[in-house]
Amino acid sequence: MAISKVSFLLVSLLALFASISASESTDSSASSDAKEFVLTLDHTNFSETVAKHDFIVVEFYAPWCGHCKSLAPEYEKAASLLSSHDPPIVLAKVDANEDSNKELASEYDVKGYPTLKIVRNGGKYIQEYKGPREAEGIVEYLKKQSGPASVEIKSADDATTLIGDQKVVIVGIFPELSGEEYTSFQALAEKLRSDYEFGHTTDAKLLPRGESSVKKPTLRLFKPFDELVVDSQDFNAEALEKFVEESSTPTVTIFSKDPAHHPYVIKFFNSPNAKALLFMNFSIDFDSYKSKYEQVAKEYKSKGISFLLGDLDASSGALQYFGLKEDQVPLIIVQTNDGKKYVKDKVEADQIASWIQDYSEGKVAAHRKSEPIPESNDEPVKVVVADTLQDIVFNSGKNVFLEFYAPWCGHCQKLAPILDEVAVSFENDKDIVIAKLDATANDLPDDTFDVKGYPTLYFRTASGNVLSYDGDRTKEEIIDFIQKNRDPAAKQSSIEETSSEQTSSKDEL
Repeated sequence: MAISKVSFLLVSLLALFASISASESTDSSASSDAKEFVLTLDHTNFSETVAKHDFIVVEFYAPWCGHCKSLAPEYEKAASLLSSHDPPIVLAKVDANEDSNKELASEYDVKGYPTLKIVRNGGKYIQEYKGPREAEGIVEYLKKQSGPASVEIKSADDATTLIGDQKVVIVGIFPELSGEEYTSFQALAEKLRSDYEFGHTTDAKLLPRGESSVKKPTLRLFKPFDELVVDSQDFNAEALEKFVEESSTPTVTIFSKDPAHHPYVIKFFNSPNAKALLFMNFSIDFDSYKSKYEQVAKEYKSKGISFLLGDLDASSGALQYFGLKEDQVPLIIVQTNDGKKYVKDKVEADQIASWIQDYSEGKVAAHRKSEPIPESNDEPVKVVVADTLQDIVFNSGKNVFLEFYAPWCGHCQKLAPILDEVAVSFENDKDIVIAKLDATANDLPDDTFDVKGYPTLYFRTASGNVLSYDGDRTKEEIIDFIQKNRDPAAKQSSIEETSSEQTSSKDEL
């Protein structure tokens, strides 16, 4: 399944501390013919089923996925409990790994397993499920999602129930619950209800924070960080969304093992901005670094850079992703949307501002992650690393068949002996190189190779044409593809070189 680099990093980071404790089914002796409350859908009945429901939740799963297996009993239990809700809330599942369902999974932007989608109004609105993964949490989350997008606050107790100290909550304050601004607010609540909780009231005095005397329609956002409460009175649809997005993101996102920070970490990585990440040991000089970092973040927040401060204790996956070591912290990284990375290791607190300024002025060279260049490279399949990619693939003047792989990938392991055989078959052909590159340990040029899964296979001809290989992974098919697509000039050169060698041998005789 295709995964962007930023998403891959996010998954890697969250996997370090995500402790989703899905309970095992407690009734292992249940009858195999017991009623199943989760509907099983596929490409033949999906659209028809969705069209019948104003609200339905769909899980896209893969049979081999461990997280999917853990979720299954909780999902089924939740479906059973929700079947008695008034009206019933329907839960369904689709095997997205099945070839016949992959087009459906692509349509619903499934990039990993399990992916849960809330589908409203017969398929008109599709939203990410962002709630708990255990039965009781699923039930409570979906009950809220199936009700009104915004709840009316009629008393101080209503406000206390809705507005806590650990979450972002958005409240619309209106002289009366009607009018253009109120309609715009309700549309915003409906669109963003899976991301935030919404409330509305005619009395600002009921709210725990903020100005109590409000004369005109106001959007008030409560949050557990920075200034705690902010207001806006611009009810233009685009302005509303921009206000919510910017105000609900911390000036500096904290990355640690504390689950309270996780929603903001996700928002950070989903942001379209360039991303500055400062990794350090939180037990050493945390306050001085955080203070300096926040000052810089406030200055550059409006300049398209988002800021994250990560605890070394939770960041080993991030450092591995960037090809960096723990002994380099405190270190700061800026990653741009084109995949380039800029690194300053062993940074001091007083150096942060000047380094970020140098980066913004283009004075910092990009960092490239690369494995060490092999001391010997005499196996049939040549090893390529980021620092040898230009020499072996782009500047060699040869036709190169290149595999991008991951060491843990089962399909890559299965392909390895086949590529060895292909390489051996071409070992006397000086114009053909069979090579491999560990895409998890080396940076790649995104403008040439689109690597979103493993293995990914490319063929670069001697004249510079780059072709993706999507054929069967057999020795015969790969060899045939190479012979058909190799650069004619290089092929002719090889023939002439062979002929010259034969003539030379005759002369020697």
